[in-house]
Amino acid sequence: MRGGRLKLAAILGILVGSGLALLAWSRPWYSVTLVAGSATGPAALEVGGQTASPALSALALAGLALAGALAIAGPAIRIVLGLLAAVLGGCVVLAASIAIADPVAAVSSAVADATGVAGAGPTAELVAATAATAWPAIAVASGALVVVAGLAVVVTAKAWPTSRRYGGGVRLAADGRGEAVPSDRAVDDWDDLSRGDDPTAPEPPTAPEPPTASEPPAPGDADGRP
Repeated sequence: MRGGRLKLAAILGILVGSGLALLAWSRPWYSVTLVAGSATGPAALEVGGQTASPALSALALAGLALAGALAIAGPAIRIVLGLLAAVLGGCVVLAASIAIADPVAAVSSAVADATGVAGAGPTAELVAATAATAWPAIAVASGALVVVAGLAVVVTAKAWPTSRRYGGGVRLAADGRGEAVPSDRAVDDWDDLSRGDDPTAPEPPTAPEPPTASEPPAPGDADGRP
């Protein structure tokens, strides 16, 4: 597989995984049935990922930002960002797995809001049953995808094509003088526009140099010969 395709696949993996994690965070995770008479409202609650795993949104947004940074990063920074992506993906898996392992604790804050009872123990006694949706498992899968994509970045970072920004902005001519590439000239023109100068305007003519005083002819003929 070519370097460009490797780069695209790895970045898309991080984007898709982070996007799925963010989507899962916004969807319902559990349907909770409370003990009869324990709540002033309905006896059944729908608990979303915002309550069950609140850290998931920050991790997913960090993954999206990291994917954008990878698109313009240099070879050395790619490896660092790939490791960070793997760590972020692992944190997504951990955050979702904690909610799956103990659903009663994951929904305790929602139960406390519905019943007015505080504390992990008392709220747990008010939960009659919990039913999980598919979104917690999707969150775990999205984190695993980010981990795999991050490790792929670390392994294939050196094979990615180097952007012009990091490929060197000056070419050495045969006489040893540096010639700016077109991308650098475009940046210089933009800087001129920012200062209020028009890079397309013709350069003002330079003033002619004053003539140098010639030495007076030696005594003799008009042409200076004796």
